[in-house]
Amino acid sequence: MSSFAIFRLPHANHCTLIEGEVQTLSSLTDLNGRQGFVIAPFVVTEETPILLIEQKRSTPLQTLPVREGSRYIKVVSARKVLSPLPYREGTGESLEGSEKSLDSLYPFSTFHSALLAGHFQKLVLARCAIEPNDVSVEPITLFERACEHYPRMFIALVSTPQSGTWLTATPEVLLESLPQPGLMRTIALAGTMRLHDDELDGEGLHLRWSTKNIQEQRYVASYIADTLKRLGIDYEEEGPRTVRAANLVHLRSDFTFGYDSTHAGNLLEALHPTPAVCGLPKKEAQAFILQNEPTPRQYYSGFMGPLHLPLTTHHSPPVTHLYVSLRCMQIEDDCYRLYAGGGLLRDSTFDKEWQETEAKMETMRQIINHQ
Repeated sequence: MSSFAIFRLPHANHCTLIEGEVQTLSSLTDLNGRQGFVIAPFVVTEETPILLIEQKRSTPLQTLPVREGSRYIKVVSARKVLSPLPYREGTGESLEGSEKSLDSLYPFSTFHSALLAGHFQKLVLARCAIEPNDVSVEPITLFERACEHYPRMFIALVSTPQSGTWLTATPEVLLESLPQPGLMRTIALAGTMRLHDDELDGEGLHLRWSTKNIQEQRYVASYIADTLKRLGIDYEEEGPRTVRAANLVHLRSDFTFGYDSTHAGNLLEALHPTPAVCGLPKKEAQAFILQNEPTPRQYYSGFMGPLHLPLTTHHSPPVTHLYVSLRCMQIEDDCYRLYAGGGLLRDSTFDKEWQETEAKMETMRQIINHQ
């Protein structure tokens, strides 16, 4: 069965459907010279390989929002959710009614103790919550709701036999090409505050950031700068500045540089995962997360998007738009698995970090509940 990805870029009024066969890759450097829609995991394993939907057909679709009876509805509704990954014990469960302790589902103390002991500068702790799928809602309907709710974000619905079906609404660019030929961009996005009441009418530019949030974002920016320098890439850095994503605001710095996108795999291998989703030092933090997080992240906190693809016509220049897979959920027959995480530093507290994950999960809960 053919796999598909349908996505809408931030602030765009149209979306693109990509269909084709899936290639399985074992290394990000294998993406060099490739074209297609990439679905990459947090860590590459036999169960969660890098997936590349090779472009058999790319269809620009009409302006959003979409009306019933349009070609867009007919094209995508014909592709029901593909068979999801079978449920595996330990892939996440709801806190409500659980007999397990809170710490076993969200081991804040384990992560925080490692920070206090000086083993890490930063660690990202993620969790999974299950929402019941009580009403039969087509995944494409969830995609449409996400496009309507979150115009600033990259929205993508992807489905392959290997990954199952995922929906993401993410603000974080990992790597993208710019309109100027030969220029690319990555960003350092970290630090989180929630908007309340009248604040939701603005962009959050008046909010004051805590030292913890500033430091967390600086870790990510410094890591990106050091990575680009190590690769001999000259760059320009702008920021940090406050940017809004749904009901949250973050600190963002932009890095612009010249680079050949046909060699994007080399750069992705060096960048991913950034401290925004992993920690510092990188390799040790990733190993600690894999050992101590109770929920396998799978494709959460990986990345996805078109790689070196012409999106409008076969004669249009190829573009790259790869986004970190945040604010996402896996869609299964009887439930939705929501994922969220937050960056922990030495001065982090349980209550604030828990509330941050709740605020991030609200992005997908609003889509499910159609609020």
